[in-house]
Amino acid sequence: MPQAEENSKKDSPDHAGAGHRARLRERLLNGGAEALADYEVLEYLLFAAVRQGDTKPVAKALIKRFGSLAGVLNADPGALQRVNGVGLTSAAALKSVALAARRMARSEVRDKPVLGSWQALLDYLAIDMAHLTVERVRALYLDTRNRLIDDHHVGDGSIDEAAIHPREVIRRALDIGASALILVHNHPSGCPEPSRADIQITNRIVEAGRLLGITVHDHVIIGREGHVSLRSKGLI
Repeated sequence: MPQAEENSKKDSPDHAGAGHRARLRERLLNGGAEALADYEVLEYLLFAAVRQGDTKPVAKALIKRFGSLAGVLNADPGALQRVNGVGLTSAAALKSVALAARRMARSEVRDKPVLGSWQALLDYLAIDMAHLTVERVRALYLDTRNRLIDDHHVGDGSIDEAAIHPREVIRRALDIGASALILVHNHPSGCPEPSRADIQITNRIVEAGRLLGITVHDHVIIGREGHVSLRSKGLI
């Protein structure tokens, strides 16, 4: 091959892109947890859907649109596809990673005493709920050894007696043989500080549980800015 033609091939966009992908791969495999910036993680994930070409502009556009790597991975597939350069295959690739992260986090709390794996539980809840755009209420039902036996979706909407009936929460515990529970809900605003309604409904459920021998260990509120435990704040 003539030297000019060889140089032309090396300088082509596809050749340059292949070199960039190889460098990212090497940094990913050898550089540790912080080897790649968030947009570079997205770049690499998009390689699975975009066989050739530069995925950096798309990755940066996703970060700009959704605010963070977690925001991208938790975004609705339709919203992802409204970003220029993201098609059905790319959206599916990103959602598969979010699903894998949730399942990995859930495996860390399954079949283990929840109170002894508290940080793993918080990680699981943050991955699953911190970026929800609706308020969601869950009850984690525990057996006598404080192992998770049911992660129950109580409902969506503001946490008051219109959405959560204390007797229903406790009745389900009795129905499935749970001895304790942990209430969980998220604040889409991002701030996890409890409202007056949060505190009031928690106290009603605690009292209903006390009468029937069901312990309410805690009520955890999840937000993008962190979490709050009502028990640690002395509110239970």
